[in-house]
Amino acid sequence: MSLPAPNTPSTAQPQLVARDLRRSFELGKRQIEVLRGISVDIQKGEAAFLCGASGAGKTTLLYTLAGLERPESGTVEFEGTHLYKGGENVQARIRNERIGFVFQGYFLLAELTALENVLLPSMIGGKVKREAAERALTDVGLADRMQHLPAELSGGEQQRVAIARALINDPSIIFADEPTGNLDSKTGEGIIELLLGLVRERGKTLVVVTHDANLATRGDRRLEIRDGLLVA
Repeated sequence: MSLPAPNTPSTAQPQLVARDLRRSFELGKRQIEVLRGISVDIQKGEAAFLCGASGAGKTTLLYTLAGLERPESGTVEFEGTHLYKGGENVQARIRNERIGFVFQGYFLLAELTALENVLLPSMIGGKVKREAAERALTDVGLADRMQHLPAELSGGEQQRVAIARALINDPSIIFADEPTGNLDSKTGEGIIELLLGLVRERGKTLVVVTHDANLATRGDRRLEIRDGLLVA
């Protein structure tokens, strides 16, 4: 599968603007600074890969940018809205309607079929989008697996269901946390190629956390977190 050319970087206001993000955790009697004043801009249509050593804070930063984990200080502005200044209902609506998330562990409900798992975000939003769910599963190559339970799918197929679920509400940005972490290298490369192809075809922004330096070169920009700061 050949990929479309990367989107041309926009000179407009960045889609996502983070400023001076700080977060720390207590480990015994020690205070571990995970984010030490990170600032970053993500342009609309960009595919950015965030990499770094294990424990460097990649997932913490991703969750903070996606509105899932409040920073101790600093701000995140997404499409003109400050993610952590509104109430929980406002944040939840933004996450449901404008942000998609792909987790390393899939997080599919075992008792639901692939189609039903993909439908969940639209049901939470109050509108069942069956045609959109079927189209999303077809786009990820699972047209003939819609009625299968997660246990009947391979790891790569489960991650494809998770990608379809992230796309169901037509979000403008997709966050992916180690989406290939539980997969073999060949399957993982296929998942990254699929993600890049889908977001570029649909004009989405993509932010991916990966420990794989080779995969990190596949996007438009590679960001490295080291000692709680971005160094590239």
